[in-house]
Amino acid sequence: MTEDGRLSPFRDAGEDIAEASAVPPSAQSLSPAYRLAFADPDFMLREELRPVRLQLELLKPELAMTELGIKSTVVLFGGSRVPSPETLGRARSPAQAALAPHYDEARRFAALVTARSIAAGGREHVIVTGGGPGVMEAGNRGAAEAGGISIGLNIVLPHEQAPNPWVTPELCFNFHYFAIRKMHFLLRARAVAIFPGGFGTFDELFESLTLIQTRRMRRIPVLLFGAAFWQRMVDWQGLEEAGVIDPGDLSLIRFVETAEEAMAAIDAAEAGGAGA
Repeated sequence: MTEDGRLSPFRDAGEDIAEASAVPPSAQSLSPAYRLAFADPDFMLREELRPVRLQLELLKPELAMTELGIKSTVVLFGGSRVPSPETLGRARSPAQAALAPHYDEARRFAALVTARSIAAGGREHVIVTGGGPGVMEAGNRGAAEAGGISIGLNIVLPHEQAPNPWVTPELCFNFHYFAIRKMHFLLRARAVAIFPGGFGTFDELFESLTLIQTRRMRRIPVLLFGAAFWQRMVDWQGLEEAGVIDPGDLSLIRFVETAEEAMAAIDAAEAGGAGA
């Protein structure tokens, strides 16, 4: 280890960025070609550099979570448009307003998970959400109100891209690639709780189920909050009757209504070594 605490004996890249910026201006030093490659945004954003950007986007959150000792997570998926108590008056329809109790339940569920996490050292079963409004905000909010940390995996969008204020700042990440973001949701997951939502929530639900169904990841509980919503939106039995899924595939999901039911399902799964 070097005197400044680094493992490598080689010169620090940050030092070179600082020194390169102090070089006297000239036709040569001001040329884009002269920029250090890793400090050149024009170069890093080239089409050919996409594989490098994918790798960096995978690596940055992974290093941060590893350094903070995050061992396992509980994932909350759900709609950004589910109203909170503060935004209920701006609901676009009575049907949307009727989703408000799911915000409260997500908040309670996250608080229960986090309280248990804190009792075990605060690095297992850490709440992770998409970092935005709605159900995502409820999850981070419940974790913060319980006195714990939580993760937010935000993504740059034309709207709703700002992280909610309840995400632990050092665990608040921003993504360009949906695929890498979704991988991070599941890398440490011990359970997935899914509340009512739209296209994004359905995408996250079915990707999780596909990975478990095809044994690309180990089985974990997939908990659907609000049976009435999910059974109306998806003809689960019809999928089985049509033969496009196996009969046993429906056992990969479990409908729950309350935070306590979800906690009991997670406990049962971990005690039995199975998923739902």
